[in-house]
Amino acid sequence: MIPTDRTSSLDLPVRSALPALTRALDEHGAAVLCAPPGTGKTTLVPLVLAGLLDADGPVRRVVVAEPRRIAARAAARRMAWLLGEAVGERVGFTVRGERRVGRRTVVEVVTTGVLLQRLQRDPELAGVDTVVLDECHERHLDADTAAAFLLDVRTALRPELRLIAASATTDAEGWARLLGDAPVVEARGVSHPVEVVWAPPERPVRPPHGMRVDPALLEHVAGVVRRALREREGDVLCFLPGVGEIARVAGRLGGPEALGAEVLQVHGRAPAAVQDAVLAGGGEAGSARRRVVLATSVAESSLTVPGVRVVVDAGLAREPRMDHARGLSALTTVRASRAAARQRAGRAGREAPGTVYRCWTEADDARLARFPAAEITVADLTAFALQAACWGDPDAAGLALLDPPPAGAMAAAREVLAATGAVTGGGRPTERGRRMARLGVHPRLARALLDGAREVGARRAAEVVALLSEGPPREYGDDLAAAWRSARRGGDAYAARWRAEARRLESAVRGATENTEGGGESAGAGSGGSDDAVAGLVAALAFPERVARARGGGAFLMVSGTGAELGGGSRLRSARWVAVAVADRPVTAASARVTLGAVIDEDTAREAAAALFSEGEEVVWSQERRDVVARRVERLGAVELAARPLSAPDPELVRAALLDGLRREGLALLRWSPEAVALRLRLGFLHRELGGPWPDVSEEALLGSVEDWLGWELGRARRRADLERLDAGKALERLLPWASGDAARLEELAPERIEVPSGSRIRVDYGGGQPVLAVKLQELFGLRETPRLAGGRVPVLVHLLSPAGRPAAVTADLASFWKDGYRAVRAELRGRYPRHPWPEDPSTAAPTRRTNSRR
Repeated sequence: MIPTDRTSSLDLPVRSALPALTRALDEHGAAVLCAPPGTGKTTLVPLVLAGLLDADGPVRRVVVAEPRRIAARAAARRMAWLLGEAVGERVGFTVRGERRVGRRTVVEVVTTGVLLQRLQRDPELAGVDTVVLDECHERHLDADTAAAFLLDVRTALRPELRLIAASATTDAEGWARLLGDAPVVEARGVSHPVEVVWAPPERPVRPPHGMRVDPALLEHVAGVVRRALREREGDVLCFLPGVGEIARVAGRLGGPEALGAEVLQVHGRAPAAVQDAVLAGGGEAGSARRRVVLATSVAESSLTVPGVRVVVDAGLAREPRMDHARGLSALTTVRASRAAARQRAGRAGREAPGTVYRCWTEADDARLARFPAAEITVADLTAFALQAACWGDPDAAGLALLDPPPAGAMAAAREVLAATGAVTGGGRPTERGRRMARLGVHPRLARALLDGAREVGARRAAEVVALLSEGPPREYGDDLAAAWRSARRGGDAYAARWRAEARRLESAVRGATENTEGGGESAGAGSGGSDDAVAGLVAALAFPERVARARGGGAFLMVSGTGAELGGGSRLRSARWVAVAVADRPVTAASARVTLGAVIDEDTAREAAAALFSEGEEVVWSQERRDVVARRVERLGAVELAARPLSAPDPELVRAALLDGLRREGLALLRWSPEAVALRLRLGFLHRELGGPWPDVSEEALLGSVEDWLGWELGRARRRADLERLDAGKALERLLPWASGDAARLEELAPERIEVPSGSRIRVDYGGGQPVLAVKLQELFGLRETPRLAGGRVPVLVHLLSPAGRPAAVTADLASFWKDGYRAVRAELRGRYPRHPWPEDPSTAAPTRRTNSRR
């Protein structure tokens, strides 16, 4: 029976949609339920489907999957309250590290991660009649994966299993198609009006990047909260992207006496008691003081915060991003989507008319993305790939997903799984991989837990993995071992949650290894070692490609090739080697910023990253030395461990290194005599004017064909000095068109020198756009036409020089110059050079290299 004081709470708007929902499930076995916030889709629908509100109807078991632990606990608590029971009776919940379920439990609320674990153990979900996937619009990877697995179960094992995809704002048509053209059932909520107040900062703020948010924006948000308290009635719910921003805004708001309101913080790391108090409403016992609830996106959906009439939205959210090139996965701050903004605003109108203050402009609002990015398209897919492999579909090609996993991300994920021994070369899960999947943590951490337990014992390995899984608060610092010690002696909410997770992991790893064939992975072995050594080993096992060696000044090089930097006050700066556990790389930064790491030694680095160790001959062109360097090198990925010179390197490797040097340094490494330079210019002229068969001798072309024309000489070279002795001109002659016979016409088409009427042989300059013949004017007397090259196609540009060798005139048409230009030159120079001939008609005068005879 429902207690009489609760019956009014069951009169929720979603009731009007229940007949259509029941009919859809009876006829199709699946449905999409679209219901606005506050309509009862999370609490009333499961109770109805389970038959708990119908004294005469059958009782069916219902599993409700929520994306977050806080939402799962709150939903179960609310449903139990409606029934007048304690949680764990007919309504219970299971989240990681906590389970409150009894023999009478009919409705169980779980996180999507727990549901995935259950599906892997029991694909049939024996005894379960209906599964509700709540808050599908958030597009969490676990929820998408669970939906795909459940559809497989319906198709192959349990066609009678009923499935509901429920959300307030979602792509209903897409989900309906995914569920086999399932009906879409809509519940029209009794929504209270919400006034929108646009409250952008007065001055521009820097856009978010990485985990950083401009402090000026947080100061502005705090100001908008104070404004909302002055202008509106009721409690204020303020949305911020993360725990750090919540703490900073709380600091800016000041204490309750100054603010006139109690400030509460709601996020995934908040203690359960604080979460319960916020969701219960009412502020301090016996107090009428207003409340300001600072929350992350956990308060967007599933949770009703009583008393809220005002929402202040900073307009930011945190989404996972994976940098596959550097092996870095982290949360990043982004602009919230329009769907998220609508969800947040709806919190102000849950119980009465309300107001939302949006900390951005109306024009910016129109540019927001419609929905948040699907996690499968942007996140690290290693855990998803292991789930898919254990499900029997390593490529995820047969899974019904709204968005397919990106091929590159899946390839990177499979590489990680193969390196940890979780899958075979074909992508199939190994027995070790199945054990890793059952541990309920990321595969990297599962590997560290299994292998670390063998080295340092199950308890200590589990404690460090719990730190890496839960992520210690910022005030614990960036030293993993120090954070471990802080958690052990700490009495804060994080320490309590960490201890519970460590116990769970210790139990899980003991269970996973106790039956290992041959006892090769005993979870109780090797419990020695200092905190620093244990923390470093476990972190290195989890992230072997992030093992890093110092480069000086707090800078490190990870074996993946990515640079890393530590903060100024970090104890880790003095370490020779570190295992980087958590790092992010801001868009504009050259190196990753380490936020959590541990000191290790070289032996630990070699052990953890053994798959990246290589040893061999290395013959390369050194940019630093600008020469060939031949060594035998030991490397751990990109980190050089040891090297010794090679006395007799492989000639082919030397040749390749010299070629690389030429391409890097250019043709200036060769010896270019004046004759070689002249030949190259002549060939360049002919290629430009006549094309083939004359070769392209530009820098780019010669470097591209260097083995064709320099091959023989290059084969004898061993170092840069040998290159500098090579005669480039002799080598260039190989490029002449000998086969066609045109090579014999080189002197005819592009002569090195031209004989002028005086008998002098004057060198032609091919260095410009047009060949230049610079000759003293008197030596050309009698020459009526300009010499032409390239088979008569191109006239030379004649630079007529004075007797002193200075330019007097330039022409490409001698006939016109003798006729029109010569008089002016004669008038100017005759008085200056009286001993030189200046005839009236130079076209018929005798050329000379000498002055007039003395009189």
